[in-house]
Amino acid sequence: MSLPSSPRVVQIGLAGLGNVGAGVYKNLDRNRALITQRTGADIQVKKIAVRDISRPRDIDVPAERLTTDWRDLIADPDIQVIVELIGGTTQAHELVCAALRAKKIVVTGNKALLAERGQELFALAEECGVPIYFEAAVAGGIPIIQVLQEGLVSNHIVSIHGIINGTCNYILTRMSQAGLSYQDALQEAQDKGFAEADPTLDISGWDAAHKAIILASLSYGFWIPQNLVHVEGVQKVTLTDFAFAKRLGYTIKLLSVIRADADGQVEVRTQPTLVPLSHVLASVSGSFNAVLVNGDTVGETLFYGRGAGQDPTSSSVISDLCEAAAVLIYGPRHSGFVPHGLYGKSKPIEDTVSRYYLRLTVDDRPGVVAQVAQVLGARTIGISSMIQPEDDLEAPSATTSLVLMLHDAPLGAVLQAIQEIAALPCIKEPPAWMRVETLLS
Repeated sequence: MSLPSSPRVVQIGLAGLGNVGAGVYKNLDRNRALITQRTGADIQVKKIAVRDISRPRDIDVPAERLTTDWRDLIADPDIQVIVELIGGTTQAHELVCAALRAKKIVVTGNKALLAERGQELFALAEECGVPIYFEAAVAGGIPIIQVLQEGLVSNHIVSIHGIINGTCNYILTRMSQAGLSYQDALQEAQDKGFAEADPTLDISGWDAAHKAIILASLSYGFWIPQNLVHVEGVQKVTLTDFAFAKRLGYTIKLLSVIRADADGQVEVRTQPTLVPLSHVLASVSGSFNAVLVNGDTVGETLFYGRGAGQDPTSSSVISDLCEAAAVLIYGPRHSGFVPHGLYGKSKPIEDTVSRYYLRLTVDDRPGVVAQVAQVLGARTIGISSMIQPEDDLEAPSATTSLVLMLHDAPLGAVLQAIQEIAALPCIKEPPAWMRVETLLS
């Protein structure tokens, strides 16, 4: 395939000029010559939809390119590609649907929109004969969407383990390395711009869960229902948990786990997880992201980089714009999501199996361990190791911490056991528990 003898102009409409939108505009202009040489397309921003035209901005945009109505982008016959960067799932959904019906290619970084309504949107894209591209929706500047769609197209995906929320990774890193409390680490993340003023979507785990849904759907060929995804945030992780994890040879990460079992059932979950200190994922620090993909042919592959920020995310958006330009020049290949029939069923979260960390605050007296072990044994949950430290890290003198590492067991059985343990008279605080992920070093 050779490039056109003269560059073809591709006009785009940009909806949203916030942090990422400004990066797209800036970097398209800065690297225009390089992009044109590599793609044969001169990608130009013709019109930009913003909420407030008078708002001061760090980039210089001609006033005639700005509008407060995104419908102006759809109505312009010269605009061939719509870039949706307004966020949310209501107006963004309306915009994307209107663009597809107008036969305009869509580029979006909106993971919440795709996780919640991806099946509907890609069906519409197929019906309208125009694709949706969404590299920026997962892991910022890491090209993980392209990896799954193209680089690993010949592989059955065995599993994906991802640290895919930079805010939570920054908070947990600071707790681990600097000994900051959760609240102090969150405040520092906000002060440095790694966390929003309202960090709920990040710290609840749902930002990472939305990304995990997209990765799982690409890997296994069907859209994962949100109600079958297990999600826990980082709010309950304490310095005590980090201290015990370190004694046991682990650290704690907000980990998204995606995998299919031997029967083809797919589990998707995001939660704070003990990760072995010997594993490369344990060293992913600060706001960086990493995605570990295990394919049946390629084996394990690791993708690492900045998961957010103006330049990394705009890099992914521009990559999609170049793909859109190629489609306009050479013709489309697919809608952006290709369903395939190898899998098609989500695994109930209570049936998912892993090892577990369980921390209890108990009466410091004989017989307590036997009571706890009896509850676990009744549900055939084995104990692989136990710590009851003399130099207790948290509990006052009348009580003590009891930390158990549990063998592989279904989550449903473990939660039932924890509920029963919490009701024992010797238990003085709500039990703290996390999954322990077994990873190849």
